[in-house]
Amino acid sequence: MTDYTIAIYCFMDDYLKISQPHIDIRRKVSDAEILTTALLSAQYFYGNQHTTCQYMQQHHGMAKIDKSNFNRHLHRLSNTLIRIFLALGESLKQLNTASRYLIDSFPVAVCKNIRIGRCKLLKHESYRGYNASKRQYFYGFKVQVVTTADGIPVDYLITAGSIHDNTALQAMSLYLPQGSELYADSAYTHYELEDLYEECDQVRLLVERKSNSKRQDNAAMRFLKKHYRKRIETCFSQVTARFPGKIHAVTPQGFLLKVVLFLFAFTFNKTLSTT
Repeated sequence: MTDYTIAIYCFMDDYLKISQPHIDIRRKVSDAEILTTALLSAQYFYGNQHTTCQYMQQHHGMAKIDKSNFNRHLHRLSNTLIRIFLALGESLKQLNTASRYLIDSFPVAVCKNIRIGRCKLLKHESYRGYNASKRQYFYGFKVQVVTTADGIPVDYLITAGSIHDNTALQAMSLYLPQGSELYADSAYTHYELEDLYEECDQVRLLVERKSNSKRQDNAAMRFLKKHYRKRIETCFSQVTARFPGKIHAVTPQGFLLKVVLFLFAFTFNKTLSTT
């Protein structure tokens, strides 16, 4: 855990020194310490940032900071956190010589269905979605994730729960290297989009075909699509295993920030373990 903490801090500190050279040295807690604490909370403390602050103060000499100040600083750095995640994703794309990618989504509920009427975090029917794999409805968000063939996330998009995967794919700005292959399940079926990606970006969108599809695959291609897509299901299981029973947040922005932290922490951990 100590090695992981040091690795995160060095990574964050180096990035911030390059992107933000003018830092107020009078501050007791640096931006790198704030981001390190946030990622540690997602990796080891089920998103409990107050407990993580106590750990950092006791074991790594971070100055004492109260909960409200920590949240205020973290929300101020939310855009920086997203930029770092996307920059890391671009680096992973360059290192992914196989050029195989996977895309799928997983739901994140803000409350149990029986409490939807009393939910104060969200107030709209657009957040009511359906999880086909578990055959149940949920109330919250849907996270679209693009991973490498090894299951390392490189890009994401968070939408309301009712947004279909096909619609979310069209809204994403996918910047994959030329010659890449993107494997997806049948929910992403869109023949025109497949042709557009291959013609304009030289990216093959390989979607699992339904039985009534107009473009059927041969047996070998069906096997390859099913084989490569198994990795992303494992990735989602590992990400959600870090979730607490209920993600505590006061605002939708705070809730989404914690979801991004869980995804970022998993990506960083996988990157360290494979290097």
